[in-house]
Amino acid sequence: MSIKIIENFFEKEDFQELISLELVNIKRNELKVYHNQIDKNLNVKADCLKPEFLKKLHQKYHKKAIDLLNELNPEKINLYDFSEFHIIETGANYEFPIHDDTPNKLLSGVIYLKPEKNSGTIFYKNKKGEGKNSIDWKINRGVFFSRRENETWHSYKGDGKSNRIVMVYNLMTTRIKKVYEIEKRSYVLGQLRYKINPYLYKYFKFTI
Repeated sequence: MSIKIIENFFEKEDFQELISLELVNIKRNELKVYHNQIDKNLNVKADCLKPEFLKKLHQKYHKKAIDLLNELNPEKINLYDFSEFHIIETGANYEFPIHDDTPNKLLSGVIYLKPEKNSGTIFYKNKKGEGKNSIDWKINRGVFFSRRENETWHSYKGDGKSNRIVMVYNLMTTRIKKVYEIEKRSYVLGQLRYKINPYLYKYFKFTI
């Protein structure tokens, strides 16, 4: 799996606004996802981000994200439909299991926001957790990859001390069949895999 690490992903003023967000308090064993989305026509669905700020993020960082997708998986460039800028808070004692991303994600990315120290993202060679590769937590560090069916296994967890707050920045598509064609995988089997376990589909699509 190819992983790209980008230091100081956000410009200082944008990073400061993100870490200043007022979020709902959650328990140490909980997970909270704030959904923020913008499409190619600048139509916005915003949860915790102000619409104008969301548009600003899209306009400033979209090219950077597209360039990363072009480097990691250029065949999927033309499938882009919209972007997600989700804020995710993970409780200090919360642990997300090993998973791979849903096929609507063309580029999966996480930018670590706060606190100063926490646990990063762990990648694996398979769903059994073999071949562990840990990316350390560092504020404003971006970690990106382009998913492939049954290959891009990863997980994350709190460090047991403080809640973990990140932005998940994904480039998305609605053309799922084309994704499977590019990956040379079965669309029917792939979709069945997620429908069998709706919990996976509901929650795993937001995480990294």
